[in-house]
Amino acid sequence: MSDSSGWYYCLTHQTVEQGKGCKGPDRMGPYPDEATAANALEIARERTRAADESDKKWRGDDED
Repeated sequence: MSDSSGWYYCLTHQTVEQGKGCKGPDRMGPYPDEATAANALEIARERTRAADESDKKWRGDDED
């Protein structure tokens, strides 16, 4: 269930929404404010990059 007062990034419309909006699977969030929601894709990219780096270190792939 989504927070009706939070900020979200809608993947379908590529816009920021507050409260109830598009279906949950089509949204990222909730975020604490509009500016953070607007950066949702960059936040996700950075988290994915960090997780990939962590995986490499765990596997020992980071030794070049």
